[in-house]
Amino acid sequence: MWKWESIGPAKAVVVLIHSAYEHHLRYAWQIDHWRGANFHVIMGDLPGHGENAEKDTAHREPFEDYEKSIKTAVKVAMENELPVFIVAHGLGATLAMSVLSKNRMDIAGVVFTSPWLQLIKTPSKFSNALTGFHKVTSRVKINHHISIEELTKNQEVIEQEKEDPFYRTEISVGWYHELQSYLKLLAQSKGVFPDIPVFIHTGERDMITDKEIAKRWLKQQNLKEFSYKEWTNAYHDLFQEPEREDIFISSHLFIKNVLRSLGYMVQ
Repeated sequence: MWKWESIGPAKAVVVLIHSAYEHHLRYAWQIDHWRGANFHVIMGDLPGHGENAEKDTAHREPFEDYEKSIKTAVKVAMENELPVFIVAHGLGATLAMSVLSKNRMDIAGVVFTSPWLQLIKTPSKFSNALTGFHKVTSRVKINHHISIEELTKNQEVIEQEKEDPFYRTEISVGWYHELQSYLKLLAQSKGVFPDIPVFIHTGERDMITDKEIAKRWLKQQNLKEFSYKEWTNAYHDLFQEPEREDIFISSHLFIKNVLRSLGYMVQ
């Protein structure tokens, strides 16, 4: 777990949660922007990801471990005695949805980008054929084969990350089946998410996850304040896209408005 201090007087804390297969180093641009906007940033690599990866390259860690990691990050953020926001991407957004639905936490608001609630990009037909035998084959390795080029059209990012040793899409069959059950449960949930401000961003050209399911999830919750934005021509990794400055500005404005509604004077 790491903490990056706000460049100026901090007005709140942002807990960043990454998606499957990646790690905190992919969030350097976003971390710098939140710090520059006077937010402390808390982030760690999820279990089995980034520097937490074990010698076995296939993801097989329990989803319960991911949720424990998120709860720890929120607990660290609360120590600052400032409003806490969660900004989560992909599977990280789905994990945050689950954690907040099951645990009482004093979170001021959330920003979710491209949440995984139903995948468009799935592993090979071979992995799907193992559905009835997953108890026997749970440790068999398969590959989700999500390339950086499918995540973003930003050529600068693609060039920087094409040799990233910590970006790993190899998984176990057991992990994949737990993922499918996890997503299905969250996608169908109604009215269980806490009544806090929610902003969901999706990309028009997302090749990884179904943006319509994210929109439906948002409508199913009993929320007094929520926003939804679909970015024209954008891929899955919105904060890696060429238009990420605009995406950050809209996220920042959302959080500033929440802070104002809480009675904070925000410049």
